[in-house]
Amino acid sequence: MKTKFIQDLQAGDTIDDIFVLAEKNLARKRNGENYLTVTLCDRSGRIKGVMWDNLELIKGKANSGDHVRVKGGISEYKGALQFVVREMEACPADALDPADFVPATTRDVEKMFARLVDISTAIETPHLKRLFELFWADEAFARAFKTAPAAKKMHHAYIGGLLEHTLSMTILADRIAIHYGGIDRDMLIAGAILHDVGKIRELVYDSKIDYSDEGRLISHIVIAIHLLDEKLQLIPDFPLQQANLLKHMIISHHGAREFGSPEPPKTIEAVLLHYIDEIDARVNGIRDFIASEDSDEPWTSYHRLLERHFYRGGSVTS
Repeated sequence: MKTKFIQDLQAGDTIDDIFVLAEKNLARKRNGENYLTVTLCDRSGRIKGVMWDNLELIKGKANSGDHVRVKGGISEYKGALQFVVREMEACPADALDPADFVPATTRDVEKMFARLVDISTAIETPHLKRLFELFWADEAFARAFKTAPAAKKMHHAYIGGLLEHTLSMTILADRIAIHYGGIDRDMLIAGAILHDVGKIRELVYDSKIDYSDEGRLISHIVIAIHLLDEKLQLIPDFPLQQANLLKHMIISHHGAREFGSPEPPKTIEAVLLHYIDEIDARVNGIRDFIASEDSDEPWTSYHRLLERHFYRGGSVTS
């Protein structure tokens, strides 16, 4: 079990703990001897490290991306902390908590999941209600759905992010369906819950959030259709037209072909789902960007993707 996090390290500390080996490079001293530079990380940050001697102790024992048990001490070098490594070797990840190494939601996962299940039980359409009963009864699916991030970087990029994003969207969908009237509420709710389920296999997140081979090759939209089809096969009387409409919700939720959707939204419910997704993802991404900067200034730094600064509050001079 991990006990010491990078954000808590101080010069003079003696460390024997587990980190992720983000980088490992061989360098050469002025006298021609080799030494090793490393970057270690956990959910709280990153730290540079160096191993001066006994490189044979690490040779072949750890590679970039591995969870590693590291022994050594913390020193200060050029105004920054540095991990002086004495020993390091890979350790199995299956007994470790991914939330120790990858950022995680601050919300209660079980409460979020229970609320999402409660909303789905209020669905009145019998075949859709049965569909979600099958999804929630699938323990492997439920476990992955509770832990997966919703993205690598842009929004909800942390353990539990997929569930947090999905619940937020589902609550919005429920309220918007009431506001506009004439909306197939059950279909909109179903689309909100299922639109990103492919993320459970598109992303890997044991030591860092990245794309799986499957995710890079076929994308979360195609994976989601596969997951849906597996459950639809267990409901032989599921109406074909409703199945196609639900699949359309999934494949069109990015809004346009140039953004990854095979088809643009072609039903009112699909249009609403796209914009609900956009709202929730954008708000979360902006909030995370603002929170990432430790500053009292009224304006953030420049957000390159959104091409603007954001106002965080405080006085503004004219």
